[in-house]
Amino acid sequence: MVYVAESAKKRIEEIRIKDQLTPEHFVRVSVTSGGCSGLTYNMDFDNEVKADDQVFEDNGVKVVTDLRSMLYLFNTTLEFSGGLEGKGFFFNNPNASRTCACGESFAV
Repeated sequence: MVYVAESAKKRIEEIRIKDQLTPEHFVRVSVTSGGCSGLTYNMDFDNEVKADDQVFEDNGVKVVTDLRSMLYLFNTTLEFSGGLEGKGFFFNNPNASRTCACGESFAV
């Protein structure tokens, strides 16, 4: 399961309105190789579910990830932090053994 914090839900709804996304659009999250810690998070809006996708809904937000990424994202919470010191969307991942200083990559 991938969870969505209230802060992320609110920001996702704002983006949906601003970008005029259809109800068929969902949040796609994935993990790819890269970054200073070895793995990097990716997040975007999509409207096409693929054969190996894992589909979740939490807090009224549909989240889709591929099967390989799910191994790294299990029980992760998508969060959002705004303001002067905010970092935007970020992942609170209990599986990460370490993260880089900027928080954009991690290792397990």
